[in-house]
Amino acid sequence: MASSSGTKNEGGPPRSLSRRMTRAPTMVLDLADEDSPPVVDSEVVPSSLALIAPILRVANEIEKENRRVAYLCRFHAFEKAHKMDRTSSGRGVRQFKTYLLHKLEKEDEETKPQLAKTDPREIQLYYQKFYKENIKDAQYTKKPEDMAKILRVATVLYDVLQTVVPAGKVDNETEKYAEDVKRKRGQYEHYNILPLYAAGVKPAIMELPEIKAALHALRDVDNLPMPRTRLPHDSSSDMHKERVISVNDILDWLSSIFGFQRGNVANQREHLILLLANMDVRNRRNLDDYTTLNSGTIQRLLETIFKNYRSWCNYLRCKSNLEFPTKSDNQQLKLIYIALYLLIWGEASNIRFMPECICYIFHNMAHEVYGILYSNVHLVNEETFETTAPDDEAFLRNVITPIYQVLRKEARRNKGGKASHSKWRNYDDLNEYFWSDKCLKLNWPMDLRADFFVHSDELPPVNERSNQGTGGTRKPKTNFVEVRTFWHLFRSFDRMWIFFILALQAMIIIAWSPSGSIVAFFDEDVFKSVLSIFVTSAFLNLLQASLDIILSLNAWRSLKVTQILRYLLKFFVAAAWAVVLPIGYSSSVLNPTGLVKFFSTWSMDWQNQSFYTYAVTIYLIPNVLAALLFVLPPLRRIMERSNWRIVTLIMWWAQPKLYVGRGMHEDMFSLLKYTLFWVLLIICKLAFSYYVEILPLVEPTKLIMEIRVNNYQWHEFFPQLPHNIGVVIFIWTPILLVYFLDAQIWYAIFSTLVGGIQGAFSHLGEIRTLGMLRSRFESVPSAFSRHLVPSHEDAPRKHLNEESERTNIANFSHVWNEFIYSLRMEDLISNHEKDLLLVPYSSSDVSVFQWPPFLLASKIPIALDMAKDFKGKEDAELYRKMDEYMQSAVTECYEALGYIIFGLLEDDADKMIVKQILYEVDMSIQQHRFLNEFRMSGLPMLSEYLERFLKVLAGDHGNDDTYKSQIVNALQSIIEIITQDIMFHGHEILERAYSDQSSMKEQRFGKINLSLTNNNYWREKVLRLHLLLTTKESAINVPSNLDARRRITFFANSLFMNMPKAPKVRDMFSFSVLTPYYKEDVLYSDDELHKENEDGITILFYLKTIYRDEWKNFEERINDQKLKWLFKEKMELTRQWVSYRGQTLARTVRGMMYYRQALELQCLLEFAGDDALLNGFRTLEPETDQKAYFDKAQALADLKFTYVVSCQVYGAQKKSTEPRDRSCYNNILNLMLANPSLRVAYIDERETTVNGKSQKLYYSVLVKGGDKYDEEIYRIKLPGPPTDIGEGKPENQNHAIIFTRGEALQTIDMNQDNYFEEAFKMRNVLEELKKSHRRKQNPTILGIREHIFTGSVSSLAWFMSNQETSFVTIGQRILASPLRVRFHYGHPDIFDRIFHITRGGISKASKIINLSEDIFAGYNTTLRGGYVTHHEYIQVGKGRDVGMNQISSFEAKVANGNGEQTLSRDVYRLGRRFDFYRMLSFYFTTVGFYFSSMITVLTVYVFLYGRLYMVMSGLEREILMDPSINESKALEQALAPQSIFQLGLLLVLPMVMEIGLEKGFRTALGDFVIMQLQLASVFFTFQLGTKAHYYGRTILHGGSKYRATGRGFVVFHAKFAENYRLYSRSHFVKGLELFILLVVYEVYGKSYRSSSLYLFVTLSMWFLVGSWLFAPFVFNPSGFDWQKTVDDWTDWKRWMGNRGGIGIAPDKSWESWWGGEQEHLKHTNIRGWLLEIILAFRFFIYQYGIVYHLDIAHHSKSLLVYGLSWIVMLTTLLVLKMVSMGRRKFRTDFQLMFRILKALLFLGFVSVMTVLFVVCGLTIQDLFAGILAFMPTGWALLLIGQACRSLFMWIGFWDSIKELARAYEYIMGLLLFMPIAILSWFPFVSEFQTRLLFNQAFSRGLQISMILAGKKEGADAGKKEGAVKKEAS
Repeated sequence: MASSSGTKNEGGPPRSLSRRMTRAPTMVLDLADEDSPPVVDSEVVPSSLALIAPILRVANEIEKENRRVAYLCRFHAFEKAHKMDRTSSGRGVRQFKTYLLHKLEKEDEETKPQLAKTDPREIQLYYQKFYKENIKDAQYTKKPEDMAKILRVATVLYDVLQTVVPAGKVDNETEKYAEDVKRKRGQYEHYNILPLYAAGVKPAIMELPEIKAALHALRDVDNLPMPRTRLPHDSSSDMHKERVISVNDILDWLSSIFGFQRGNVANQREHLILLLANMDVRNRRNLDDYTTLNSGTIQRLLETIFKNYRSWCNYLRCKSNLEFPTKSDNQQLKLIYIALYLLIWGEASNIRFMPECICYIFHNMAHEVYGILYSNVHLVNEETFETTAPDDEAFLRNVITPIYQVLRKEARRNKGGKASHSKWRNYDDLNEYFWSDKCLKLNWPMDLRADFFVHSDELPPVNERSNQGTGGTRKPKTNFVEVRTFWHLFRSFDRMWIFFILALQAMIIIAWSPSGSIVAFFDEDVFKSVLSIFVTSAFLNLLQASLDIILSLNAWRSLKVTQILRYLLKFFVAAAWAVVLPIGYSSSVLNPTGLVKFFSTWSMDWQNQSFYTYAVTIYLIPNVLAALLFVLPPLRRIMERSNWRIVTLIMWWAQPKLYVGRGMHEDMFSLLKYTLFWVLLIICKLAFSYYVEILPLVEPTKLIMEIRVNNYQWHEFFPQLPHNIGVVIFIWTPILLVYFLDAQIWYAIFSTLVGGIQGAFSHLGEIRTLGMLRSRFESVPSAFSRHLVPSHEDAPRKHLNEESERTNIANFSHVWNEFIYSLRMEDLISNHEKDLLLVPYSSSDVSVFQWPPFLLASKIPIALDMAKDFKGKEDAELYRKMDEYMQSAVTECYEALGYIIFGLLEDDADKMIVKQILYEVDMSIQQHRFLNEFRMSGLPMLSEYLERFLKVLAGDHGNDDTYKSQIVNALQSIIEIITQDIMFHGHEILERAYSDQSSMKEQRFGKINLSLTNNNYWREKVLRLHLLLTTKESAINVPSNLDARRRITFFANSLFMNMPKAPKVRDMFSFSVLTPYYKEDVLYSDDELHKENEDGITILFYLKTIYRDEWKNFEERINDQKLKWLFKEKMELTRQWVSYRGQTLARTVRGMMYYRQALELQCLLEFAGDDALLNGFRTLEPETDQKAYFDKAQALADLKFTYVVSCQVYGAQKKSTEPRDRSCYNNILNLMLANPSLRVAYIDERETTVNGKSQKLYYSVLVKGGDKYDEEIYRIKLPGPPTDIGEGKPENQNHAIIFTRGEALQTIDMNQDNYFEEAFKMRNVLEELKKSHRRKQNPTILGIREHIFTGSVSSLAWFMSNQETSFVTIGQRILASPLRVRFHYGHPDIFDRIFHITRGGISKASKIINLSEDIFAGYNTTLRGGYVTHHEYIQVGKGRDVGMNQISSFEAKVANGNGEQTLSRDVYRLGRRFDFYRMLSFYFTTVGFYFSSMITVLTVYVFLYGRLYMVMSGLEREILMDPSINESKALEQALAPQSIFQLGLLLVLPMVMEIGLEKGFRTALGDFVIMQLQLASVFFTFQLGTKAHYYGRTILHGGSKYRATGRGFVVFHAKFAENYRLYSRSHFVKGLELFILLVVYEVYGKSYRSSSLYLFVTLSMWFLVGSWLFAPFVFNPSGFDWQKTVDDWTDWKRWMGNRGGIGIAPDKSWESWWGGEQEHLKHTNIRGWLLEIILAFRFFIYQYGIVYHLDIAHHSKSLLVYGLSWIVMLTTLLVLKMVSMGRRKFRTDFQLMFRILKALLFLGFVSVMTVLFVVCGLTIQDLFAGILAFMPTGWALLLIGQACRSLFMWIGFWDSIKELARAYEYIMGLLLFMPIAILSWFPFVSEFQTRLLFNQAFSRGLQISMILAGKKEGADAGKKEGAVKKEAS
């Protein structure tokens, strides 16, 4: 093996060891398939050996040059690995070492030294050669990143050299080179954006004056006391016991004091430099004398960063530690404070979610810094101070890790989201600890024995107890407890509920009055009755005060005494009013008697006013004060935010003292807008409720209350109840529920109207068709220049003259053309369409504006026909017939032709002829005699010859002579036609020309300038002229692609909308984009493209069918002969084409990189000036003198834009052996290599051995693309695994946010896209951050609209797309203004980055409660005084779920999230702190919508169970048969269920309005009709059930979780079993229950009720039942295909029959699934458990009611009948149990006995049934009725059994419960399957379903039927075609 002299081979593996290890598994690296790139050993190093990865990487890089040296490097890596882990105990180490050993054995034999005879000499010579070729003088020629890589290689080579060459044998030359490398290594490190220490060639970004100024400011450390560390005592020498630490800048200085990590320091150094540079340059007008930062810049940054810190100090009434002595360099001190905060934040890991905790840390560290600088806290000696030497991890270890450990211990209590929220403290609880001055008692350094750190009521394991603090009781929640109860809705929105309840009470009182008129309110008696609302109000306030106490009990130990006192006082005051007001009302308003009279006499005669009046007046005083403050929002805001003790005391009663939620009130104008909105809405809602819901019900109620019912049809327990109160309750309850939910419907109507009006005023949809675009295209360039081109302040505003118009068009043409090129690269348009859409860059040599050919298409041929057929003699008459575009086209063609021909000619005489012809034409036009001097009949022939001429010019010329002769011939023919056939006097021109020549023999037009044909600009002219002449058909449908049309029209339309003026690139806000990524698709592989589904359809074939026109354009692009793509490149392009049509990371990255392209183009246009503008951007070549422009453009783009993708598991994927993980890693790496400015952040997990134990370390790492591999830029150690604490996605964002830059941050999901033309508007949007709101506040979140790009896939995708589009447009528009309650709903929004990083980040991350993490960012922003806006002139693309099951999973996830929000402190605080009307907006647009959905479903239940009670008891019969009721017909109105599915229908309104605005109302109406025909109502009704189920279950039991919906193409058929698993509990069970209710209601009420009334009452409910039971099958591709139905049945039976157990997946066994479905009951609280049992009791009513209606009961009303029915029920269950036990116990050993038992049971059953039929009068009807009676009872027993699982397991009945459940599941499955099976018999049903599902695709000329019919021919043909191409290549 290798010569390893120089090392003693200590513990190195002996050769024999390798022989013994050969049998160890070595397949760890043999995992690449044919298509994937080979795995490189350096990239799959086990985490515990990460240090050898650079050595192996160097070996791979130099292998081609010198294999022997590469071998030596690998051997060195192996030796190092063996020393690091001698026992190979680390994960994957043994396999890796074995693999490496085998490779080394092989290479040892194969490689020989090339430069010398021995290895030591070989490596020295190679090292010297490498130095001379790559390092010597290279700093003057190579880029910093190249130098960094080369020096890294040299450093590794020298390390290897030292181990190979014996000690002392390294020659001097090598040593000298090594010293030079060491010196230069410090100057060149891999950098992110700024190569700060690079010597030699400096990139353009380092030459920017703003960067130099910022760098200069940070490096000003001369006057700082330098830290001097005392070194450990060395016995050999008494010298050098201390040294001064060298520092380069302020961040180094801070790191030397506190011990920040190097990676953190480097990261924040660049962060701070870029912040300072960007902020400073924006306020500079003169860049000439630019050496230092403006002091105002640092002050502004200081104020922005420390606004929250100062507010925190004021809140805690402690002095801020931002201290500035008068006689000192304040600028430097400010920078020190800013840098300190950023360094703390950069290393804080999960604690970044706790902004006030960071304030506390900074508070103490700033004090320490100030002490070092200005006092004697440390021993300061002259210019140094003494300190202990902190290592790089001191801050992490001493400050961050202890707090992280508290977080982690609390997170463990969460038990994976199953524990109650009240049992553990989340991020908010721990952060709110720092809202009290208790945190200041933690001391500094932090006392780890303090209460905050001492943890746990759970004793730790014995071996860990010594490490724990002393055990204590469980720590209380802080300020708020998230308890699972619906009472949160009342507690958070009490004002709304109290208002609606009081309004309801008043309306019922007025309606009950004799007149029933609203005027009756002024009647004395009615008015007195109405006054009782104050009594109700008192009781409701008492309820609210009680809830405050009960729901916050778990937090009482953390509350201040004043807060507890407030709660108690509130309760006692509310209780007092609840006593005083009823007494007052009874004594004053009603006739007082007895005791009441005694108590009331003292106040009776006082001023002749009733006691009640005074009581009410006093009671209302707080409300009056609140109303006063409501109309004076500035006063309220000042009072709430004040920290003065007197103001705090005054406000103490009104609101609990909290750090957030103070002063959120809007300005007067905003307040007026949303108040007017809600006042009008409430008036409409109350009027509707009064006249439609309440008033019609009063008369029938009075009649019902007077009817006396004696003839009950069952055993009535309370026959003496007065006034038929049961009937009244059951009639009124559904109406009251509708009363509470119909405000949601009114909101839908009002928001639609207001949103539509707003949209119209915003100019939305003004250009929505190509026709509209053509008519307004003239004004587009000026609109573009007005908004998107920065103006020069010093330049006076030009009038719109021709010069400025030309400049506008030149500006516009560059961006427009790049937009068109991007459409072509995306294959949305063809080459021909591209040519038609391009605008010429320059129009200086033509007198008219040169419009794009699509406007001028066919104008020339039409003009020629008009001229040819024109009979008149007046020029003006001919001109009148030509429109403006035609005149422009004719003029341009004439002038361009003259320019082209004149340029070609070399001979002066030839030029003279052409000049003369042009002169004649010009003069005849000027003198209006054109028609008299030219023959129009010759024009068509001229046109024909011109076409030939231009075709020759435009073609490729191989042979110059042939080419020249073709041009000459064509030119001569043209001149001949002009002079002979068109001009009357043309021969005279020729004669004159010939007479001037000395020789007549010389050929005319023979001398041609062929060099001109190579000029790009000239060729462009030729091509355009050819296009204008030859395009004979109209281009009215160009482009033909719908997406291209949408983008072009939206871009043009947006230019006329209100947007801020674009600043120069240098003056714009800098911004970052952050995309969280986990394990989704990056780029589809070849296998995925050609993998067939069960129908034989591949993704590629599917997409080629869906996007037929785009595939055709793609083929045109890759088959372009000029580009000459290789077959492998074509395959790669195909992968990209498919991936860019899916929801992949590659699509997102491509979209976001458009920002950079747009910025570079904007820079170039600004630098280039008007001359370059007029010559065209694409003519600027980087190789020419313009290179400086390109370098500067790239530098500014780097300065302004950063894109970070947070690939959480990239490190694990890199090391993984799974093919999918490897594919993801390779694809992400390729994205980095293709996009140099893309950065990837990931969490790296490394193993290390501490005290013999393996320990995991975690790092945040940032990498970029290098030469072949990724290059690490920053590595920051974390205190532990970050994703263990909170939800995955926000934690993923949080770890990467430290690597983002700039003042703004756009959050983008990885299912989003972006467009070049929209990226161009980014700097306009960012200007919105400057716009001050009326309350002198800048926005903190900018909302941006989205376009849903998945709408064309299927009808479901279309419904979802329309719904989502209306939400992100009209929905967000109305939330932002006028309602002022827009939050953050998704991920194209732009955050004010500094505001958010100092206030907890861009999302919240606590487990489960913050499941919908993004909306909490909006809540947090609003609570902390932020301001959210919405802008619709820019959009990004977004993908949505496209299959039924995906959509339902998404809806379930959102409903879960809203359930958790309902319990959260954020919703409570917003609900309590908003004013009344803003609180209404907040409720109805967030949790209220989901609660209303649940109430809608509940209304159906309440209505039907009420009817069941009335029908079964006989009350309905008695009432309907009563003459008085029969005559009035009023009860029919009462029976009609209100608004059952109105909610679903009216939610379509915003959708229709938005489509109408943007596409026209005729289109909207058509779309609406088509949607209904495609069963959109069925879909939305089904989703209503999803929302209601998951929202309700979340609040009752919890069980929320992140549901990965999958974002692929859904062209597969979901099996019946899968649908059953997904929808059984949420829809099928509920649907069947409602079905039974409707059947019972119909059967038992039929005899006395008209069927029309029944139909009227229950039609919408039948629709609901049908939707819930069959929607999943209707919307399932091939749902009614016979073969698939048969397969589904087989699969379902197998699934039902499989036994469960540990490790058996739910999709494999019914038992496993059934167990999982009850998971929520295992972890629910006592309230949820009790409610589950109580709700199950509703199923007993069927049996109780039906048994009394059986014929066998003989109309008996005795309770004995019900008792006997239970005997029958229990007997049946017992028999089933016996059979089940017999089957298990006797089936094998006692088969005969088991058969006899079954026979006896059968005989017994027959005997009993015979007796019952013959003797007791049982009928066939009774049997069916019995099934209806007993089935629900069995289900109730089953539900109770599931709830009491532990009890039934204890008594041994659990297996019986399980078998009963299985039987019910079989029955439900059969009931659902039968209709599907029957319909599957008929082939036309399947065809109809396919048409229904994919109608959108059909309308675009697609053949989805081909896809779903499983026609493989197309797929096979595609494969054959690919194979042929492969062979050909």
